[in-house]
Amino acid sequence: MLIYRFLTGEDDSSFCHKVTKALSEGWELHGSPTYAYDAVAKRMKCGQAVIRTVAEQAYDPERKLVDYR
Repeated sequence: MLIYRFLTGEDDSSFCHKVTKALSEGWELHGSPTYAYDAVAKRMKCGQAVIRTVAEQAYDPERKLVDYR
C-alpha cells in the first residue's frame, strides 16, 4: 500500500528538519517542493509531498500515517 503525506511549514530550517526526519523514516520525496506567500503572517510557507510503501493492510483514516509500517 502506498501512503502519502504533505508536509508544510514556514520556509526556515525547521521545515528542512521536518523533511529530513521523514526521509530518515523511510519516506521518499514526491514531486517538487511548493512555496507560497502567507499575506496574513507575512512569511513564506513551503510544502513537500512524501510517500512510503507499506505492507498491504486496511486503511484506517483514524490512524496516524506515521504508524503504518
